[in-house]
Amino acid sequence: MKSSRGRNMIILGIILVVIDQIIKILVKTNMVIGENFSVFGDWFRILFIENEGMAFGMKFGGLTGKLLLSLFRVALFTFLCWWIRRLAKREDVPTGVLAGLTLITAGAFGNIIDSLFYGVIFSASTSTTVAAFGGHYAPFLFGKVVDMFYFPLFTWPDWVPLVGGHIFFEPVFNFADSCVTVGAFYLILFQWKFFMKED
Repeated sequence: MKSSRGRNMIILGIILVVIDQIIKILVKTNMVIGENFSVFGDWFRILFIENEGMAFGMKFGGLTGKLLLSLFRVALFTFLCWWIRRLAKREDVPTGVLAGLTLITAGAFGNIIDSLFYGVIFSASTSTTVAAFGGHYAPFLFGKVVDMFYFPLFTWPDWVPLVGGHIFFEPVFNFADSCVTVGAFYLILFQWKFFMKED
C-alpha cells in the first residue's frame, strides 16, 4: 500500500511535468515573443513571453538573483522529493497531502527544466524569430521560463481608486505555475489539519 502510493505520486509528477514541457516546447518553437491568439473570446489567450525571474513574471535581482533563484529551486525540489518519499511511508498521511505536495514539486521541476536547460538547447526567442533546437542563448542555470496563459478577464473602470484602467488579472503564467498554485491552495484549504498536528 505504502509503496504503491509513492509509485502513484511519481507517475502523477511525471505526467504533470511532461504536459508542462510539451506546452512550453510547442509555444517556444512555434511562436515569436509577444505573439498571441484567442482560446476563448478575449478573456483567455495564449500569449508567449519569457520570464527571467519567478512565477507570474516577477523578477529577482539581475544575474546574481537569477543564479540564486535557480539554485533555490533545485534545493526546494530536492527537499520536496525527500519529504514526499518520507511521508508516503507513513500510514497516517492522507493521500491528498501527497498529491498536493506532488503538484507543487512537479510545478517546481517544470520551471527548473526551463532555467537549467532551455538556454543551452534552444536558440533565442525574439519578437521576429522563432526559437529552434540546437541553439545556445544562455549558460546553464540562466535559461528563461516560458509563460503563455493569459486571462485578461476585464479592465477596472477608470473611477476605481488605484486599479482604475488596469486589467483585473495581468500576470502571464504557465502550466507549472498552475500546478504549484493549485497544490498550495488545495493543501491550505483541505489538508491544513494534517499540517497543524505535525511536529
